[in-house]
Amino acid sequence: MKPFYNLFQWCQGQLENCGLLPTDPLSKALNYVLKREASLSVFLEDPDVQPDTNHLEHTLRPIPLGRKNWLFCWTELGAEHLGIIQSLISTCKLHDLNPYTYLVDVLQRISQHPASKVNELTPRLWKERFADNPLRALIDPRHPQRQSSL
Repeated sequence: MKPFYNLFQWCQGQLENCGLLPTDPLSKALNYVLKREASLSVFLEDPDVQPDTNHLEHTLRPIPLGRKNWLFCWTELGAEHLGIIQSLISTCKLHDLNPYTYLVDVLQRISQHPASKVNELTPRLWKERFADNPLRALIDPRHPQRQSSL
């Protein structure tokens, strides 16, 4: 048994044995903990789990801020595509990827990549499979053909 499960047992015991009124602040706090036992267990088991989603909200903030700009996309389809690109860029940042490197690689790779494995081109899986050796734009000084022609 994990040591933090004692916390939930203790909370349950306090509610049952201490004769607390439902309006008592401690009673409300104990019920709050017990209602969120599953979520708190995940947080307590894995130290990498963040206690809040502020880092995600901060990364995704440009999307709602961009809505004003989407008014000037001329078409609904243009606005939708802009939203997709902004979402990809935000996801790249969440995974510590350079959005430019990711987009250049994916746009070159997509014509040869099997459609059945398109999920491999999402930023998270792309990082695992292709980030070590991304395809480069010809104007990139690190492009293999550019180096051989110099």
